[in-house]
Amino acid sequence: MTATGVVATDNPTQILRAAELLFAEHGIDGVSLREINRAAGQGNASAVQYHFGDRDGLLMAVLARHQRDTDPHRHRLLDEWEASDSEHLRSLSAALVLPLAEKLTDPDGGRAYLRVSCEFYTRARSLADLGRNRHPGHSMARWHRLVEVRLPEQEDTLLPSRYPAVRLALSELARRADRARRDHRLFTSHLVDVVTAVLATPASEETAALLADRERRRRARARK
Repeated sequence: MTATGVVATDNPTQILRAAELLFAEHGIDGVSLREINRAAGQGNASAVQYHFGDRDGLLMAVLARHQRDTDPHRHRLLDEWEASDSEHLRSLSAALVLPLAEKLTDPDGGRAYLRVSCEFYTRARSLADLGRNRHPGHSMARWHRLVEVRLPEQEDTLLPSRYPAVRLALSELARRADRARRDHRLFTSHLVDVVTAVLATPASEETAALLADRERRRRARARK
């Protein structure tokens, strides 16, 4: 047993488990690789760099460890949505939320993963990091493509609601993951409802006018 309560297994897994717990508690940039190495009980001071290269490599490995669960689950839900020839937006919202919500009861770092995932994706440098620029085989890239098809009018406004919907889902799940609870059914169902509402909400007249004004100013700057 290591200092973080991580059960000793193979070195890379020990490091990943220690990293996700420390990232969740202190923030992605709030803990050093040396601290992670020590918490994972590694005798080699360069074990993190040896297995993962750097902080970014370690972070992506932490995310990938849990996406091995969430990705197939989301693909199954999207398969069902497409096979049913359904137009129900709530089913697409559920495909976003449910695979992540299962991590609330995953004893192997699931709640820590949700907190780390929220920090990582809500600080993405561009909205594209959350969507279409992901690997095309990733379930979230597929989810974004299907929402684009389902809500083409939002793509025309240049303010698609799918990005704030994703950030909302991640933020609420991270908040829920702060402490253990027995039953997440009501929380999860309500979160699917709220995400559906965000996806379905069209731009108001005020927002449309502000967007048009922004585009006019951009065109004017481009002509200079």
